[in-house]
Amino acid sequence: MTRTNQKIETDFFRQLDRFTFSVRKRVSTVYAGNRPSTRSGHGIDTIGFREYDSSDALKDVDWKAYARTEKLYVRQFEEEKTLTTHILLDASKSMDYPEKGTSKFEYSAMLAAGFAYMVTKYNDRFAISTFTEEIDINRPRRGRKNLMRTIDRLSALELSGGTSISEAVMKYSQVIKSRSLVILISDFMQDPKAIETALYRLSDHDLIVIQVLDPTEKVLPLQGNSKLIDLETGEDIRTYISEKFKERYTQKLDDHTASIKKTCMKVGAEFYTFTTDTPIFNAFYHTIRRRRR
Repeated sequence: MTRTNQKIETDFFRQLDRFTFSVRKRVSTVYAGNRPSTRSGHGIDTIGFREYDSSDALKDVDWKAYARTEKLYVRQFEEEKTLTTHILLDASKSMDYPEKGTSKFEYSAMLAAGFAYMVTKYNDRFAISTFTEEIDINRPRRGRKNLMRTIDRLSALELSGGTSISEAVMKYSQVIKSRSLVILISDFMQDPKAIETALYRLSDHDLIVIQVLDPTEKVLPLQGNSKLIDLETGEDIRTYISEKFKERYTQKLDDHTASIKKTCMKVGAEFYTFTTDTPIFNAFYHTIRRRRR
């Protein structure tokens, strides 16, 4: 049965107020002069001087340095700029599991909403876009009203279809205009090569990759003759589940997760795996603590 309404709790937002979520990175300056920058930013530091050349305006000359050295210098600054946060959320049918309790999508949506909430504390821009075989692209905006509208949209979402992560990321990467924070949330039950392609395509960004699984996907509770259903295709699979079957399944899942983690290490991304029985606050604590090191 398909959920027609997603239950996305937000009570945990208050617990996130104690955290500072690092979404800022130092960038090389494109500003030189001896006056305050008119650029928007969260911090401007002097990083040194360079010699004046003909392309510089005379008003940018540091005359105090000239008085000391009798040479023309301009002061160089470094700005601490805010990164826009892009959150890509898997909305394929495989995320609509289990039927009862918190689904993988609901848990993932709470993660996405929590990250967006922390971003809004600085009045920074964010977007939460959902993907299946296509991607529903939402443009980054600021503000709590935008966050509440986004949560309402996710709550009303009906999950369907399969997943084409490489195609979705390819389309989305074309709308990211500058280096950004990208958070990719999925169960990653896709072809490893497609996942690898997607991660490499996002490797120029500050990238966080989060795998969300149901506990019964980590440890199969079934035994004996069983009927399995592919949620994305609706196909029934009848099989006998023995202890040996469970061991092989667990090994394949572990190998699959390890391959994602290995790719993340290659591209410099952070990788986390959570099951939906992990308290949502604990998941945030784990990710934020790591970013503060």
